[in-house]
Amino acid sequence: MRRATVEWQVCGLCNYDCSYCVQSPKNRVGHPSESEVSRFLDFFERLPGAWEVKMTGGEPFAFGGFLERIVPGLVARTPHTVSVLTNLSAPRAQLERFAALTRGRLGIVSASLHLEHVELDAFVAKARALRAAIDPAASMVINAVLVPGRLDRVEAARAAVEAAGLRFFPQVMKLGGGVVDYDDADRPAVDRLIGISPSPRRANVAPGYRGRLCWTGVDYFVLTQRGDAWRCRTARRFDEGFLGNVLDGTFALGDAPEPCTYDICPCTVPANRGMIEGVGEATA
Repeated sequence: MRRATVEWQVCGLCNYDCSYCVQSPKNRVGHPSESEVSRFLDFFERLPGAWEVKMTGGEPFAFGGFLERIVPGLVARTPHTVSVLTNLSAPRAQLERFAALTRGRLGIVSASLHLEHVELDAFVAKARALRAAIDPAASMVINAVLVPGRLDRVEAARAAVEAAGLRFFPQVMKLGGGVVDYDDADRPAVDRLIGISPSPRRANVAPGYRGRLCWTGVDYFVLTQRGDAWRCRTARRFDEGFLGNVLDGTFALGDAPEPCTYDICPCTVPANRGMIEGVGEATA
């Protein structure tokens, strides 16, 4: 069953500068103005049906308007489920406020573990505290990129995350429109971390779904901080599948699925929301 989902890059701001970040520096800046935030909220209030609004960045909590206006506005004015992708660097008081604001409306917290910037035990402790604070019905997952040459640290992180009762979600590293070709020294650790033929709910291996019917652009789209909407992340990368701009009134969804034309699906959200024919689960 499909679950209508929009991935909204609420800002470009990020307080980290990871060596493996897939976003170009030019996109890691800026945030919507107060008037633009109002217009975004107007758009989501008019968006028919009940969607999951998964907010990303940058780092959403790095933008003051995220907690002050966006989250309260979505909860008060729309029927949509609220989700977030965060590096968990926000102070605990902000995370606790987010948990309180979204109680009964939270879908998933995807917490990205960036070992270049955090101390593992402190991160896990903060993640456990947030898990205890958020709606019990919501999901939470700890993401980590499998950076070549550093997989011993990722394996230690997985052990610590799972020992804390949290779900660990490994992601192969993307590079140049594809994925890293891990060498013989790293391959055994990669296999241990992602398992054999993992589902999109277990790991992000950036597979290709070329030829499969895909509902992105109909029941799923990605939205930038500037209001531009695209049918999926790969379409945006190739400057294809533009759906218009939600701030200037040109946005329009498609009305039928189309066969995928790409060799890589860098994000598991479409698969795990039932957008791709015969792939994934709509509960991840």
